[in-house]
Amino acid sequence: MSRYSATFDRLRSQGEGAFGAFLMLGDPDLAASARLLNALVEGGADLVEVGIPFSDPVADGPVIQAAAQRALAARIRVGDCLALIAGFRERHPQVPVGILTYANIVMARRRREFFRAAADSGADSLLVADVPSIEAEPWATDMADAGIEPVLIAAANTPDEALARIARWSKAYTYCVSRAGITGTHSSGTFDPELVARLRVASAPPPIFGFGISEPTHVRAALAAGAAGVISGSAIVRVADDGPRAVAEFVHTMKQATRDAAVSAPPAFA
Repeated sequence: MSRYSATFDRLRSQGEGAFGAFLMLGDPDLAASARLLNALVEGGADLVEVGIPFSDPVADGPVIQAAAQRALAARIRVGDCLALIAGFRERHPQVPVGILTYANIVMARRRREFFRAAADSGADSLLVADVPSIEAEPWATDMADAGIEPVLIAAANTPDEALARIARWSKAYTYCVSRAGITGTHSSGTFDPELVARLRVASAPPPIFGFGISEPTHVRAALAAGAAGVISGSAIVRVADDGPRAVAEFVHTMKQATRDAAVSAPPAFA
């Protein structure tokens, strides 16, 4: 059983949703990044997602872009990021870790070599944000061969044909975007229960909402729409400026929202 499957089964038995937490690796430097990763687990994050610094992150908003630029300015490279993941895996052997990156980063090392290196570092999943589902098959096949679970992105306006491909090739979870555009903490998205229902019909892996998850109300709304959990990125990256304790406290507050017994969903972000 994969770490993701084990985690989702545990949370389901406890009546909780999953809280995933994102950080940009190497921001602001390697030592601080390792402490911040530990803080995610200390705060109660069920899943960890990490970014590899890239100069042209087309899916990311200004907060995560700035984090990537700081890491690049600190001369953080892919090998450094894989070493951070390996250290995290040694310290936290049961926590699922997913990489979010872009095709250029992967292809610079050659696809199969990158996937093997990611698996060797202890990563569990990989989301290549700029590879569309129509091109995903060879990527997903190579990931599976390397021991990495692919993650694909779904949206409310994704056609059924594309959802079928996403359901076929995603393995760890399905990354559901709450709005068009880029990541960020501004409130302009919705949690679409119809998308969740369509993914269920397609037998897709658990739906996890991202893009704009910055408040406990967002967590509760996503779970009420039928999602298995959420991933928060920009809000955590912003809090990281205040250090590991602030990150742990923020994650704790957001994780607590996945345990709330009474969940009611507003039609959109507050």
